[in-house]
Amino acid sequence: MTPKRGDHVAPPAVEDQWHIRFADAAAAKGWEELCRQAPGNTNRAWHIMRDHPSPATQDPRHHRLRPPLHAGTFQGMALDRRQLEVTGGGRVWYLVDRDRHTVWIDYAGAGHPRETA
Repeated sequence: MTPKRGDHVAPPAVEDQWHIRFADAAAAKGWEELCRQAPGNTNRAWHIMRDHPSPATQDPRHHRLRPPLHAGTFQGMALDRRQLEVTGGGRVWYLVDRDRHTVWIDYAGAGHPRETA
């Protein structure tokens, strides 16, 4: 998606940081909603994805999803999917693209995803 006037400016990734991109428009819309409802927590989630998207040690707020949601496909590639708990119900799901050093946000929302309910 080409940036337009009025769009947010994302800082460039430097050194070992990961690029963060939206997989689709719904994820972008959900991200904006999370930013409005919980800006501090969403900012922390952004930094986690940027610096450590696949930590060796999982915790209840940041982990790989269980099968069958543990993987997803983006642009024909099978990728690992992770979850960050931003608020009690708010979640960010993202795919880790190691080849492109990119995190693809494929779900973001202030409500708990229906797939895991």
